[in-house]
Parts: sequence; C-alpha cells; structure tokens
Amino acid sequence: MPGLTGGQARPSTGGPKRRRLSVDEYVDGVLGGDRNALGQAITLVESNAAAHMDMAQEVLRRVIPHSGKSIRIGITGVPGAGKSTFIETMGMYLCEQGHRVAVLAVDPSSKVTRGSILGDKTRMEELSKDLRAFIRPSPSAGTLGGVTRKSRETILVCEAAGFDVILVETVGVGQSETTVRSMVDFFLLVMIAGAGDELQGIKKGIMELADALLVNKADGDNKPRAKAAQLEYNRALHYLAPATDGWQTRAYSCSSLTGEGIPEMWAVVDDFRKKTLESGVLEKRRRAQTLDWVYSMVEEHLRSSFFQHTGVERIRAEIEHDVMWGRMPPTVAVQRLIKEFEGNDGSRDAW
Repeated sequence: MPGLTGGQARPSTGGPKRRRLSVDEYVDGVLGGDRNALGQAITLVESNAAAHMDMAQEVLRRVIPHSGKSIRIGITGVPGAGKSTFIETMGMYLCEQGHRVAVLAVDPSSKVTRGSILGDKTRMEELSKDLRAFIRPSPSAGTLGGVTRKSRETILVCEAAGFDVILVETVGVGQSETTVRSMVDFFLLVMIAGAGDELQGIKKGIMELADALLVNKADGDNKPRAKAAQLEYNRALHYLAPATDGWQTRAYSCSSLTGEGIPEMWAVVDDFRKKTLESGVLEKRRRAQTLDWVYSMVEEHLRSSFFQHTGVERIRAEIEHDVMWGRMPPTVAVQRLIKEFEGNDGSRDAW
C-alpha cells in the first residue's frame, strides 16, 4: 500500500488529528485490505468513548459476515521462553507459504502506571516490515474483561481484512491465559529446557488448557536438554485430559533462531484445524465461545455499573472497613451493597 513501510500498527504520538472516517469508509477500507483503515478501525473498536460505541458496533455488524475464515492461535509461555522470537519466526515462515498473518498482543497494562507493558519497545522487527503481516499491541487498561471484548472484536476485524492466521500472544500473567483460551481455536504453551525440574514454574491448570506444548531454544548445546524436556512433558501430558475433544495434546521442540521445527509445528496446527473442522469440534467451540462472549460482556457491564453506582460508592469504604475489622459478616456486607445498588428499602431480604 502507498505510504506504508511495514506491518507494525503504531499508536499516534502527536501531530494533526486524522479525519474520522465514516462507517462506509471503515468497512470498505477493511474489506479492501487498506492497512490504514484497518488500524483506524481497530482503534475505533478499542475505544471506550461513548461517542465511538455506536459507530464501532455498526462497523462490526457489517464486517462480521466476512470474518471467521482464519485459524486462531493463542500463544503463552513462561518468562524467557522466547514467545516473541517464536512468533516472528513462525510468522515469517507462514508469510513465505502464502498466508497473511495478524499478531495481536493481549497486554494487561501496568496497574501502577496504567501504561502498556509492551510500550514502544521494538518487537518482531523483521515481521513488522512484511506487508503480509500486521502486528497490533492491544493494551487493556488493566482489565481482563476489556481484553476479552476488544481482542475478540479485533480478531473479527483482522479476519474481515483477509488475514487467515491470527496469532494472539499473552504475556502470561495468571488469568490472561484463560482469557486467551476463550477466544482462540488452538492454544500453544511455549516452554524452555534446562531449568531444573521441567514442570516447575508452570501450573498444571495452564498445561490442561494447551493443545500443544513447544520446547523452544532447541539449538546448540541446549538441543539435547530440549529433547529431554520434550520427552518429560509428553510423559506428564499422558496423565492429563486433552484440552480439545478428539485431539491428543503432545509436546514438540523447535529453534526460533534456526527455524528448525517451525514447519513441523505449523503442520501440527494445520492437522488440528483439519481434524476439528471434519469432526465439528471447531464449529462447536466457536459457537460456545461466542455465547460466552455475550455473558462476559454482560458481567463486565454489571460489574462496572455496580462499582460506579453512587450509593455503592457512598457506603463502600465504611462497609469494607467493618468487614476487615470483623465488625460485619461478609454476607451482611453483600446484602447491604446489593440493596443499595437495587435501591431496595430493606423490606425484601436479598438472601
């Protein structure tokens, strides 16, 4: 595209404001593969401003019929496992194979600074230059509910723009793995070897979410250790229930530096897609995810409405103080807060 030098979608850092596009311009731009329009459409979808909500939902309504044709892959891993290097190497390989790849980084923002953990740090430099790829950090302002809504909608917009492989990366901080699992087809857990007990530092619960484990950095002197770790993980997986019906979760190894094992890992994902499409498991999962999405947004709205309620705000500090100091049972605290929220005069017992 004219005027574009790479695949990295960067937030505005100043200068004259862009003219706001119309709904038709957003939709036509996304469906036509205009990367500027795609970036602006995602910004619109991510916005929490009330003025943008109606337009964003109309854009989504019109592009959703053109979505759903990708394979959605969630990627998480232990710190230092080399997720970003793996994603870049896999992304470059897929582009060379004729795919169009969108990388979405689910980034729970710092609760201290409220800023993005990813910040302006240069990541995936080579992939970001490839016009067959699109990289979009998605800061969530510290709310996992926000991640759920915005990232799901961003996936749909990218699919409508013609990207057939969606890689959703999480920085791996507790609940975010479950959140990403709820919006992808295939979930990959990236691991490393040579850290003592290979199962240390990773919760069994996260392993149970995975459709594959990948031991990265299987190169040089570390290659024998990576292969040994792969065998150990496969022994552990033998005792865990598969994350997907009809699919056996297994461990693999690769080197993101040399590219060894990358084509084989993609073959696993492609085999998963084919088998789950044929069995109907993939369609069933996506339908369930869409329904879960509805109720997660309901919960997000109700939670926000509850804590922003003026009556709840007025009595909350006092109730919290009484509960912490043992002056009020938690069940009584719940009753008082809910009655205040509902505008109840206390004549009807909530419990």
